[in-house]
Amino acid sequence: MSDLILIERDAYGGNGVVKLTLNRPEAFNALSEAMLDALGRALQDVAASDARVVVLAGAGRAFCAGHDLKEMRASPALDYYRDLFARCSRMMLTIQRMPQPVIARVHGVATAAGCQLVAMCDLAVASSDARFAVSGVNFGLFCATPSVALSRNVSRKAAFEMLVTGEFIDAATARERGLVNRVASPDALDDAVRTLAGTIAAKPREAVAAGKGLFYRQLETGIEAAYALASETMACNMMDDDALEGTQAFVEKRAPRWN
Repeated sequence: MSDLILIERDAYGGNGVVKLTLNRPEAFNALSEAMLDALGRALQDVAASDARVVVLAGAGRAFCAGHDLKEMRASPALDYYRDLFARCSRMMLTIQRMPQPVIARVHGVATAAGCQLVAMCDLAVASSDARFAVSGVNFGLFCATPSVALSRNVSRKAAFEMLVTGEFIDAATARERGLVNRVASPDALDDAVRTLAGTIAAKPREAVAAGKGLFYRQLETGIEAAYALASETMACNMMDDDALEGTQAFVEKRAPRWN
């Protein structure tokens, strides 16, 4: 795997937690073409593994500053830009489609496609000094692709305000608006990530994977179809060995013994 993505298996004490770190600290982890491809491959490799939880982090002083604008400006052609944003969208969708929950570990800034990356992760834990923005409009470029993820995390008016002003919000505001789940002081950030990742990793892997898949499918459909999807998912889940063990343990008032 490219040095652009650092991979740490059995991170945060193990139990199936894999940490992927964006590793362009000198460029605030801007998503160059090479980094997009490397991150996409790393996510696909982890998705096919027996990992239980993924933590996505950034090296250096920032989480991610979005696309590499210098690289983008060097190739001013419509076909190039179409291909670039299609590749980025495929990478973002990989996060949602992989069976493992993905937690963004956010510090410093998360701007434009970096903010999109936070929004696409299933969960996010932010340092109290982190800041978020979809700032493309400040450079004459509306953050259209980040708007897809952002508008599925925060309210419409809050998302649109960020998109048309390009202004930063702090970690506390990001939590209030639903962009991140938890906020911790800088020196407690990894402890907060460890706690959340460990809690999820301790749950039955198949139940979490099935639940994640259902969660996103039902969000994009009408309520009747959503209930049909959910009913089928629960029925199949009930036939899983861990679900049978878990319900039996509840009846017998004991701790479950997971596979």
